Amino acid sequence: MPTRLDDMYAVMRGADLTPDGAPVSLGDVTLLAPLRPGKLLGVAKNYADHAAEINEGVPAEPSIFTKLVSSVTGPAGPIVRPHYTRQLDYEGELAVVVGRTLRDASPDDALAGIFGYTIINDVSARDLQAAEPQWTRAKGGDTFAPMGPWIVTVDEIPDPQDLAVRTWVNDELRQDGHTSQMITPVADLLSWCSANFRLEVGDVVATGTPAGVGRGFDPPRYLVPGDLVRIEVERIGVIAHEVR
Repeated sequence: MPTRLDDMYAVMRGADLTPDGAPVSLGDVTLLAPLRPGKLLGVAKNYADHAAEINEGVPAEPSIFTKLVSSVTGPAGPIVRPHYTRQLDYEGELAVVVGRTLRDASPDDALAGIFGYTIINDVSARDLQAAEPQWTRAKGGDTFAPMGPWIVTVDEIPDPQDLAVRTWVNDELRQDGHTSQMITPVADLLSWCSANFRLEVGDVVATGTPAGVGRGFDPPRYLVPGDLVRIEVERIGVIAHEVR
């Protein structure tokens, strides 16, 4: 597996890279985010049960927002609760890594243009999300996009609509969803995006979150320092972060 970002992008563009060193034990390394996306896009309310738990309707077409690339962090380490929020929330999601340029792509072509899949936590400041029409601060804070632990290529995940998505907070299972429940499946989602703007190699699209976010409880159960958030997507792995 490539260890440098340039090598990762070379693989996405079809280069055949031969390992040039001995294998290294996973326990002897600290994993960083598997890539720094060119664009990092999110999808609001792509699961009907999540839309219902926050008392909002299902959008007629995908509702896309951007997260700042600077919010990306690795598969471990802290999520930092900034001074401007006391309503910090988690969203466990399957994320798609684009492998070739997509513009006006059909669903089949969009699916064929995926390089692989990873896990993302779409960390959100709910008070700012409600108060500000633009979600830049609510979704773009430092450490607000934990990602990893690696990218699993499409040959290992032939169907992105057949994956369990689960989130635990302090060992309590909060989210227990499945990608088959998406309102707009991955192929259609990327096709829709590509009809509106270009998707490029290394862009990442987080595909939405199932029910069970902190905001959905009555009363809401937001993250506080000391909480441990663990997200698992079937056939990919686990990311885990402590809130500080």
